[in-house]
Amino acid sequence: MPNYLGIDYGTKRIGLAWADDLLIPLPARAVPGVEFKGCWEELSKEVELRSITELVVGYPVHMDGTVGKRAQEVDRFIKELEKHFGLPVHRTDERLTSAAARETIGGKYLAKGADKSGRVDCAAACLILNDFLNK
Repeated sequence: MPNYLGIDYGTKRIGLAWADDLLIPLPARAVPGVEFKGCWEELSKEVELRSITELVVGYPVHMDGTVGKRAQEVDRFIKELEKHFGLPVHRTDERLTSAAARETIGGKYLAKGADKSGRVDCAAACLILNDFLNK
């Protein structure tokens, strides 16, 4: 049975959500972003804890559908995920997920970067995972 980990990539924080065979995305937690020590260890803990079999990463394409610098950064992150875990990695369009996540948790007026708890990041990961599972 598949277990999915949704990932909202970030340099400061990475938001995580998970779903099992019921296909209901649930927020997991935020872990340190790729700029911080402990990022890969914390991701490994989550993959092991939830017996993850597939990874779903939000892919930040521009509004016109083109791939920019941030998407190239995510491509490098995905290569590291594949190397670390040897699991299938799926890219899912994440346009506007952070804005939708802020609204979902009632932080419509929450300034970008103001949420230090990672709630917005986890909510975005849920939306990313939900989009993937609904396709």
